[in-house]
Amino acid sequence: MEEKIEIKDLLSEEENQIKSMEDLVNQALEDEKFLSTKLHEVENDDEATFGQKVSDKVADFGGSWTFIIGFCTFLVFWVIVNTFIWTVKPADPYPFIFLNLILSCIAALQAPIIMMSQNRQEEKDRRRARSDFMINLKAEMEIRNLHDKLDAFQKTHEELIRRLTENKNI
Repeated sequence: MEEKIEIKDLLSEEENQIKSMEDLVNQALEDEKFLSTKLHEVENDDEATFGQKVSDKVADFGGSWTFIIGFCTFLVFWVIVNTFIWTVKPADPYPFIFLNLILSCIAALQAPIIMMSQNRQEEKDRRRARSDFMINLKAEMEIRNLHDKLDAFQKTHEELIRRLTENKNI
């Protein structure tokens, strides 16, 4: 029983969202403005919080070749320094336990930050898909309006031709 209520709620919520999108499209048609301009004003991403901006930057850097090459360089440097240079008393001897701790901490912090950025990207994709839907809806409505105008024009044209042929025969 509870699942049915939740499904009904979800469907009605989705129906309300579609209705609001249709209203926005109709308003754009009435105003004779470009819907894309209106959508850009509505869905501006300037309101991202500091944490969201940081997570995007960390995800961008963490998924770049700069990070991979820099991190590999750091690992090679760490191993060389602790194996060959500080042979008498290395800071982190061969099993490199401290290096493993550093790597674990980086992974433990970087993974949730990247997941936050992916969630934001998913939300952006959802908004972009909604915008695309609304633009396609407006285009479809415009095409229907043009089709109706062409049909009316064709009827008028046929009527004029019929009258002209009738007048010729008289």
